[in-house]
Amino acid sequence: MDKEIEQGYNEILESLRKRSLWILHYCTGCGAIELPPTMTSRYDMGRFGIVPFVTPRQSDILIVTGYVNIKTLRRIITSYEQMLDPKYVIGFGSCSINGGIYWDSHSVIKKLDSYMPVDLYIAGCMPRPEAIIHSFKHLMELIDTGKADGYRRYKENYDFYRKNQRKVLGKWR
Repeated sequence: MDKEIEQGYNEILESLRKRSLWILHYCTGCGAIELPPTMTSRYDMGRFGIVPFVTPRQSDILIVTGYVNIKTLRRIITSYEQMLDPKYVIGFGSCSINGGIYWDSHSVIKKLDSYMPVDLYIAGCMPRPEAIIHSFKHLMELIDTGKADGYRRYKENYDFYRKNQRKVLGKWR
């Protein structure tokens, strides 16, 4: 009987570990408008163990919402590099995928994953809270199966990412 209790206890602990993801949301524009409703009582993303946090060093997920201009990219990369492994990136909204409504602007980044690894994109302008919750659950599945490995890809392909970063940012480190 004690063996069964211990096994059940370990299963609960594993479930809780994967459900304790702290997010750092980097709000660059209108993309941030759908996050507060997702956090509040109607959708309550906290029930899934996903809560906002204020510093990169204690966060697990970096959410980049809205468009990313060249000046902002430097700060996003710095925040990402301050996070501890394992760390995950979610590109939030059409702007992080293809520039969105700013697709033809010379100062807006078109593909976030050219400059840093993105584990998951949430499409839409703006994604609804239901889509955000669904995406968080999907990210948890990716983490569970080992498919959310952007932090490993960043280390393995550092030269590729750094070359793309320098192309738009110049030499900054």
